[in-house]
Amino acid sequence: MESFSTIVVVLASILLIGAESSLAASHPNLEYGPGRLQALNVGEIQDRLVCRVSDFGARGDGIVYDTSAVQSTIDYCAERGGGVVHVPPGTYLTGTIYLKSNITLWVDEGATILGGSNQADFPAQSSRWYTILAEDAENVELTGGGIVAGQGLKFVVEFKEEKNIMVSWNVTGDCVGDECRPRLVGFINCKNVHVWNVFLEEPAYWCLHIVNSDIVSIHNVSIYGDFNSPNNDGIDIESSNNTMIENCHIDTGDDAICPKTEDGPLYNLTVTNCWIRTKSSAVKLGSGSQYDFRNLHFEHLTIVDSHRGLGIQLRDKGNVNNVTYANIKMSTRYYHPSWWGLAEPIYISACNRTPDTAVGSVTYVRYINITIISENGIFLSGLEKSFLKGMEFKNVNMTLVRSTSFPGGYHDYRPGCQGMVAHRMSGLFMEYVEDIWMQKVRVQWKGADVLDWGLPFDFTPSTVHDMHLVDFENTYVD
Repeated sequence: MESFSTIVVVLASILLIGAESSLAASHPNLEYGPGRLQALNVGEIQDRLVCRVSDFGARGDGIVYDTSAVQSTIDYCAERGGGVVHVPPGTYLTGTIYLKSNITLWVDEGATILGGSNQADFPAQSSRWYTILAEDAENVELTGGGIVAGQGLKFVVEFKEEKNIMVSWNVTGDCVGDECRPRLVGFINCKNVHVWNVFLEEPAYWCLHIVNSDIVSIHNVSIYGDFNSPNNDGIDIESSNNTMIENCHIDTGDDAICPKTEDGPLYNLTVTNCWIRTKSSAVKLGSGSQYDFRNLHFEHLTIVDSHRGLGIQLRDKGNVNNVTYANIKMSTRYYHPSWWGLAEPIYISACNRTPDTAVGSVTYVRYINITIISENGIFLSGLEKSFLKGMEFKNVNMTLVRSTSFPGGYHDYRPGCQGMVAHRMSGLFMEYVEDIWMQKVRVQWKGADVLDWGLPFDFTPSTVHDMHLVDFENTYVD
């Protein structure tokens, strides 16, 4: 291609993942299991080929599709050993773009990759509906300060105050209901992934999806989804290992950070220094839980006006072990009951997805230095055949105060299980819990409208074993 000009510049592309760098430095007493995260490099500082999408005919006017031009640029760069694919300021309307190994997709500040809103813009297989997709790739990077947007509002069939009704592209039958919409950015079976300094906006479905991948760094990423649209999750980490998420801003309707284990185990996940708002769960393990979760650490999070705070939804045979939440400030509130959740700041629910399926175990979960303002209390629910074991609460301060007009008075076991069950509110509800420790826990009830909620603790003695209280305080204030 004689008309194509290239330049070589010095660029640094270094990925450092260090779980201990933030968590262990602040809390040297926190325990870590084997296989802890280590500092790993995507690549050394090196000269890199820069390929401009404009040299391959990309117009960037937001009207004409630039899919072919952007893909040709990526392919050209990849065939020469990789490099930087540069997307200058402009709006680039595309169908699915496929990243390759050793490619940095640099979306400039002022540039937007705009995902198409027609089913023909995406491949036939619904599991590959993404605006940007890397599959079976190594050393891939998305950065540059620009925007990747999904035009999510074009997928709304009916705008509703409580929850939007979304379109379904269920033509072939390989997806159902709300699953039949395109995700925004995906990495499947990848290694050494770096997503940083980029804005991900208005996804039609999940926003950033990491699947069966290893060594992933996500930092300085801002995610904005429509607050009334269901299933527009922020970051879904699925069956992937050695992942660091830090310094991210997530404001979306559905779950903000959602680890899952549908195809394999998930271990060594660290999330730190993030700001979150959602109508669902700020952090939710599950409900997809076919395999184990192990060594997950969440620290220095700010959670604002969310429907749930820190959740674990175990519905399948996988086990949850060694999870730490530390130095977290959160406020949770009621939203319309069509959204799962009832303002629980901390929520663990282990139960069978269906009567014929097995459910795993939840063991050794720690909550350290947690500050809560909430319309509801903590909810811990296991099963007679699957007790929650080894729960620790240390330096937890919870203020219970009403801030909305939603009535409450229920427990929410969804998905599956018992569904919605009428029950009074309480400071801490427990069933089928064993070996729970509470040290320096403060529960404060604020305002006359919380006086009829119930007791600080709500449990049947036969379902709770070995509860230890050290310096527990319960107070009522006007």
